[in-house]
Amino acid sequence: MEYIYAALLLHDSGKEITEKGIAAVMKAAGTESDKGRIKALISALSDVNIDEAMAQAQPAYAPAAMAPAPAAMPAQAAAEAPEAAKTKKEEKKKEEEEEKAEETGMEGLASLFG
Repeated sequence: MEYIYAALLLHDSGKEITEKGIAAVMKAAGTESDKGRIKALISALSDVNIDEAMAQAQPAYAPAAMAPAPAAMPAQAAAEAPEAAKTKKEEKKKEEEEEKAEETGMEGLASLFG
């Protein structure tokens, strides 16, 4: 995947996609490159119009497709809020019951020494 990113970076900056260019981008990123993979990528990209390919792929990543997600989040948060409140109430009841049990246990101990 990093080889493709390197090629896209070169393309986006208006430079020719060459073995030397991809190797330079990979080196700058601190990643070792494989000359065989670079050659294979350049060969695969030789018949591809990158601008057209990106234009066809762009609708899948359009921000409009992601717009419904924020609208759904408040509804989801609202549905989770009562559950969280119930959980807190249940925890508080358990704590109170434990405190009562400890007090009752202490009263029994006091009668032993009383």
